[in-house]
Amino acid sequence: MNGANATQLRLPVLISFSGIDGAGKSTQIEKFCRRLSQAGLSVKQLTFWDDVVPLARLRAGFSHEFLDNEDGIGAPDKPVYRNDKNVRPWYLSFARSALYLMDALCLRRAVAAARKSAPDVIVFDRYIYDQLAVLPIECGLARVCMRLILELVPVPAVAYLLDADPEAACKRKPEYPVDFLQQYRSTYLRLQPIAGLVLIPPLPVEDVHDAIMEKLERVCRLRIARPTFRPGTFAG
Repeated sequence: MNGANATQLRLPVLISFSGIDGAGKSTQIEKFCRRLSQAGLSVKQLTFWDDVVPLARLRAGFSHEFLDNEDGIGAPDKPVYRNDKNVRPWYLSFARSALYLMDALCLRRAVAAARKSAPDVIVFDRYIYDQLAVLPIECGLARVCMRLILELVPVPAVAYLLDADPEAACKRKPEYPVDFLQQYRSTYLRLQPIAGLVLIPPLPVEDVHDAIMEKLERVCRLRIARPTFRPGTFAG
C-alpha cells in the first residue's frame, strides 16, 4: 500500500512520546514525522515545554537560581549537571502538583488550538506524563493528583513510553546521575498502566521505529508503507 489510508481515521490523530532523558525521543520523533510526511500526511509537531508550559522562563529561572541547575543539554564529551526534577523534597512536590494542574489546563488549550489548524497528525515531544513522572508516585496524595490531572487532559490515540537502560541513557545524555534515572524510570513504569502508555522496550534505533509504526497501524488503523529510494538516493 503506497502512502496512508486516512479514511479510517478520526483526524487529527494525537500522538505523544515520553521517556527518561536519553531514551531517544528526539531521534524517534524525527524519524516518525518524516515517515508520516513521506506518506503524504500533514504533521504538526509540538514540544511540551515550549508550546504548553506556562511561565516556562520563570520556572527555568527558579531552577537555575535556587536549585543550582546548569543550563544546556549534556553530551558525552561535555556533561551538564542538572539539578531540577531530581530534587524532590515534599514542598517542591506540592508546588509541582499545583503547577502541573495548570499545565494540564494549558495542554487542553494547546491541543484544541492545534486541532483547529487541521493537521492529520499532532505529535507531542513529551506530554503531561513526563511531568507526572517527577511526582513521588509512592505517595497516595500524589497518585490522587495524578489521576485528577489525567482526567483533565486530552488522551492521545497512542502515548508512547520509550524505555531505556538508565546507564546507557546517561552515557548518551549525561545530565542526571544514574541513580536518579533509575528512580525516574521506575516511576514511568509504574505510571504506564495508570495512564495507558504504550511501552516500547529498549531496542536498536530501527527496531524501536518499527515497533512505533506497528503500534500506530494497529491502534489507529493507519497503514504507512516504508519509503522506497532509488539507488544512489540519499535518504536524509
